[in-house]
Amino acid sequence: MRLVEERIAHPDKYTEEEDSAEFEDPSLYHYAIFSNNVIAVSVVVNSAVKNAQEPWKHVFHVVSDRMNVAAMKVWFKMRPVGGGAHVEVKAVEDYAFLNSSYVPVLRQMESANYGDNAKLRNPKYSLLNHLRFYLPEMYPKLHRILFLDDDVVVQKDLSALWRIDLDGKVNGAVETCFGSFHRYTHYLNFSNSVIREKFNPKACAWAYGMNIFDLDAWRREKCTDQYHYWQNLNEDGTLWKSGMLPPGLITFYSTTKSLDKSWHVLGLGYNPSISMDEINHAAVIHFNGNMKPWLDIAINQFKNLWTKYVDNDMEFVQVCNFGL
Repeated sequence: MRLVEERIAHPDKYTEEEDSAEFEDPSLYHYAIFSNNVIAVSVVVNSAVKNAQEPWKHVFHVVSDRMNVAAMKVWFKMRPVGGGAHVEVKAVEDYAFLNSSYVPVLRQMESANYGDNAKLRNPKYSLLNHLRFYLPEMYPKLHRILFLDDDVVVQKDLSALWRIDLDGKVNGAVETCFGSFHRYTHYLNFSNSVIREKFNPKACAWAYGMNIFDLDAWRREKCTDQYHYWQNLNEDGTLWKSGMLPPGLITFYSTTKSLDKSWHVLGLGYNPSISMDEINHAAVIHFNGNMKPWLDIAINQFKNLWTKYVDNDMEFVQVCNFGL
């Protein structure tokens, strides 16, 4: 609210700026962060920039919705990122091709079929969460992009991810299975013959939150078409229940390359027993779970890993109660 008030009070300071050439330069390191949480996004960007060896080569594409885009823009205008890094802030609504005639989940949200389906009114179903399936069309000039969730912290220079050989695969991700846990059978409904015929129930799941996508391979493999095909089939919710991971596991079933686990350490939002050693060696740590680091219920010993990247000099942060 304070950010929006600031914009209303000083409209001359916040005129729309021209897109800079860097936003489309495929030789730079591009990130996609889709979120309405200003403070969380600022930490992701700040942590990545502070740990980058050549920050001026890093470009952050932040997308939020119409309701929150003004606040997000004011933040990055008032607190420009250091090191010459670049930030583009857009609203989902700026992408005209994302309409209900093209996007199954939008059509499903609008259709009468979902009138009584409460789960689709869940914020998790916002279009923002589904943008991850439209990266090649949103960024047509780029070859690779790093997708980051807003509850991660970057602890090392990530530029090597743009050089990793993905063996022609689309999605570079860290796998999460161990023993019988986190296998496809946990996420998809294998009592359904359509699922049974196409997927191996023992296939290893991987994590969203830090994914390096080869957009050329994605275009070649037509992954967005795959996603549309399955999202349409799941109109009634019988193939998988909810969340972003099941359609991701389906879309990138044979096109995911496993990355070394130290790239992405998960669970800091629910698992207090992760070793500090594992955390210290991680390139990206992920506060997935309910105990977010900006909440009072955060896991104490992990909280500082996030708060140290909060911009405490920002006047609005000082007057807001973040329980920091």
